[in-house]
Amino acid sequence: MKDVQTQIIIGAAMKVHRELGCGFLEQVYQCALAVELEKQGIPFHREVEMPIYYSGQKLECAYRVDFICYENILVELKALKQLAGPEDSQVINYLKASAMKCALLINFGGTSLDFKRFVN
Repeated sequence: MKDVQTQIIIGAAMKVHRELGCGFLEQVYQCALAVELEKQGIPFHREVEMPIYYSGQKLECAYRVDFICYENILVELKALKQLAGPEDSQVINYLKASAMKCALLINFGGTSLDFKRFVN
């Protein structure tokens, strides 16, 4: 089921990229994707804070993921010329911190939409 859900999210991101193209700041894509997710009836939460634990103790710092869709898919957005290793590491750490099983890294910065699917 998650594979179908990730494809639906990617389709919504493609629609945003087709309309806006590349060159905007990440915040613009985040706002536009929220509109598109809403239009398509995709359940989501935006700017979700995820606590981090060390040795069973909650730390004072936290991660903030761009979206959680369908209550179980992390979605992190970028607006970079191309994705590199640090972005992958960021999403992998989000998965570890959240104990969720699936994440999408979506980059709007190129001439075509770039995305990666991660499974924990």
